[in-house]
Amino acid sequence: MPQMNFCPQCASPLIKGEASGRERLICSKPCGYIYYDNPLPVVGAIVEYDNDTVVLTQNIGWPADWFGIVTGFLEKGEEPADAILREIREEIGLTDVRIVEFLGIYTFYQRNEVIFTYHVRASGTIVMDETELQAIKVVPVNQLKPWPFGTGPAVAQWLKKRGL
Repeated sequence: MPQMNFCPQCASPLIKGEASGRERLICSKPCGYIYYDNPLPVVGAIVEYDNDTVVLTQNIGWPADWFGIVTGFLEKGEEPADAILREIREEIGLTDVRIVEFLGIYTFYQRNEVIFTYHVRASGTIVMDETELQAIKVVPVNQLKPWPFGTGPAVAQWLKKRGL
């Protein structure tokens, strides 16, 4: 559970307790507040780029050898498909993008996220958003290696469908 010490409704201390059959943080006073710690909705896309390649991104602060697919948070009132198109536009500057297919929903337990994942095709000139990313690399599809967490399982299943 994240570090949360006080009730956002009445400012009383939160204590560990049981609610809805799970251990949760609950208000120590009778205001009724329960902290559910629900996962955050995230969108991600395997961006298939010109000439059978995939665009990978490296967020600011990630280790030099860590790259992943384009991802971002779903915003209030936004459909997941619209959100991933927005994230691609914002992070790598591509506007000639079309969704090929919805790949599935993947749980990223370590970050308490659920990721709506897509396969998209894109072309144009990549322009990196330097406020979010520290690097971009374009990898041939046959050299793409999935990672064991987060969006990695989506990449693994996508590669398997392609016979790789």
